[in-house]
Amino acid sequence: MLKGIEDVRERARQWLFDEAAPLWSTIGVCEDGQFAERLTLEGKQVEMDRRLRVQARQIYSFCAIGELGWEGPWRPVVEKAVDKLITDGRRSDGLFVHLFNRQGEVVRTELDLYDHAFALFALAHAGRVLDRPDLLQIANEVQDVLDAKWWRPEGGFWEGELTPCPPYRQNPHMHMFEAALAHRRAGSGERWGVLAERLAGLFREKFRDPGTGCVTEYFDKDWQKVPGDEGRIVEPGHCLEWAWLFETGFADTALSDGLVGFAREFGICSNRGVAVNEVYLDGAIRDNNARLWPQTERLKAAVARWKRTSAPDEEKEVVLAYEGLAKYFATPAKGVWYDKMKVDGSFVSEDAPASSFYHIVCAISELLSR
Repeated sequence: MLKGIEDVRERARQWLFDEAAPLWSTIGVCEDGQFAERLTLEGKQVEMDRRLRVQARQIYSFCAIGELGWEGPWRPVVEKAVDKLITDGRRSDGLFVHLFNRQGEVVRTELDLYDHAFALFALAHAGRVLDRPDLLQIANEVQDVLDAKWWRPEGGFWEGELTPCPPYRQNPHMHMFEAALAHRRAGSGERWGVLAERLAGLFREKFRDPGTGCVTEYFDKDWQKVPGDEGRIVEPGHCLEWAWLFETGFADTALSDGLVGFAREFGICSNRGVAVNEVYLDGAIRDNNARLWPQTERLKAAVARWKRTSAPDEEKEVVLAYEGLAKYFATPAKGVWYDKMKVDGSFVSEDAPASSFYHIVCAISELLSR
């Protein structure tokens, strides 16, 4: 049993610095400098196609690890990966592709808002940490297109060619919000603060359910909930993720309180000590399995709220959230993770997705930063 937040910090730092970062910066990097999509639970690289969004997430992850003080080779890993992102990962029109094959060659060029959100996010962090203004400039050029051609009259962005709409989703817009906040921090220009304000307004006016304070997932073209059960779906992890963004990016504690209150009341399984995948607006469970990433969002929200309030209950929640997350790290090889917990508390035995590292690193960064 962890005793308090300092104990959690020590445990998390040790896992990240001594186990995960050394593995993913070596075995997790392909010969061409791109990142592997997955590692086996025994810590071996899996040869498979590589999504651009994963490349972007890993670039962020190693920028953040470097900022935390890890003394491993994060900088050359990031430099090579980000150069491949901006050369091999862009179409002739300057926008980002979707997929590379196992040799690092582009095999799918369809446009996708989610991919662009993470590419912009990666460029913000790499541009700032590496002192590369060229990366920030590329981000501004890409955002020129998104603002001019992708912003919808109803608010929000066109979501691209990979996910037919409707329904429209809040999730890629949340990550555009996250990217805008990262560029605001990086000093990429006033436009990013404006974009963050627009997306925060879209959340307040459309995404947020006024009766419960939570965020639903699927909407029609006018940002009304789609009919039926699909419009009533709530992912506790997304409630907690939005809460963290408002705690750290906008200091909107009222929104955070509503989001966290709903997620903690209806989205935490007390028997397993983890956040579940999906509930309905009335709190009924829809999917009682528990992926890794909601555990990281639970931790981020709790840490941010503890920093603001110093409340003992929030410190207790930090401990409980990390204990839930740490269950996913009990794998045959150190530094990888299980991604899916079943209802009985056992895990699906499958390769560890690199995409989860972004969630983990972001949570540990919030935990370790003072």
